[in-house]
Amino acid sequence: MKTTKTVSDGVCVISLDGRLDTVTAPQFQPELDAAIVEHKNVTLDFSGVPYVSSAGLRILLAGHKRAAAAGGFMKLVHVSGEIMEVFEMTGFADILEIEDHKRQ
Repeated sequence: MKTTKTVSDGVCVISLDGRLDTVTAPQFQPELDAAIVEHKNVTLDFSGVPYVSSAGLRILLAGHKRAAAAGGFMKLVHVSGEIMEVFEMTGFADILEIEDHKRQ
């Protein structure tokens, strides 16, 4: 998985490209943690994410909690219909802040 980070108006935007799974989630976690510590407010652009495993879900939940504890937020944008179904089936749709998801 590749990531691209930009900062706009105090919000760190991380664009993900690839699977967020048991291999890539542990590699992504330090980057997400550092963004939360540095900026507090983080947006994850999921337009390039075709798959999320339980390991990816765990990283997202931990990031959400860290951002809230720091007084900031973590939100997801451009979530595909397939990924949104995973979030809905697991209850993550009720926990995570998700905008601009695509229904299919």
